[in-house]
Amino acid sequence: MKTRALAAVFLAIAGLCACTSSTNAIFQTAQSVLRRDAAAAKAPLNPDFRYLRATVDDRVVLLVLGYVENQAEEPIQVWYSAEREVLRLQNGRIVGAVGLTTEWRNVKLERPAAWSSLRNSALTSQWTRIRDVMPGYRFGVRDVLSLRAISPPARSALQELDPELLAWYEERVEDRRIDSKNAKSDQLPPARYAVALVDGTETVIYSEQCLARRLCFTLQLWPAAKQSAKNSE
Repeated sequence: MKTRALAAVFLAIAGLCACTSSTNAIFQTAQSVLRRDAAAAKAPLNPDFRYLRATVDDRVVLLVLGYVENQAEEPIQVWYSAEREVLRLQNGRIVGAVGLTTEWRNVKLERPAAWSSLRNSALTSQWTRIRDVMPGYRFGVRDVLSLRAISPPARSALQELDPELLAWYEERVEDRRIDSKNAKSDQLPPARYAVALVDGTETVIYSEQCLARRLCFTLQLWPAAKQSAKNSE
């Protein structure tokens, strides 16, 4: 199945969570495209699809890009795994997760600063994220985040790329507010992002992000992109 045909299948459904025959067809397509064994990351991949390599709890998972939602701010990429997990990414950040032990829904981002505005500087940018978290029915969890450029880390799960050729950023939760159930959200560990120029656009190639304190991921575009943001000023 070619990319356009797959996109048409994905766009035929109304939402991520509806238990319909169309939704099941989407995951059946993902299962046919993706391998689920330990050699998944090394398996030959169909060049007609775009992939995301994720690691969680020492498990490697490949996700396939289903479709892109064109938003007024930034497009949202919707990624599917063969295990019925769904991740929504906006400019590399997780803005939705379904099918995991912790789920994020209705995520809203106050527009963060452009990556390039902080590169090679000591500036820090603050912005706000609002999210609903399941389980626990925590609605309107508000995180005040700070973003700053950092040096390439000594350790990461980055594959097949030189970390020195990427621009790195750290994002921290500086403040969190009480949600509508009057319960505090989990304090999330800092996130890290590695950014490159891909076709002239700043693109998050690799990231380390958490949905909960004990549910953290590394995410990398796969196969590894070769472009460099740091040396493409």
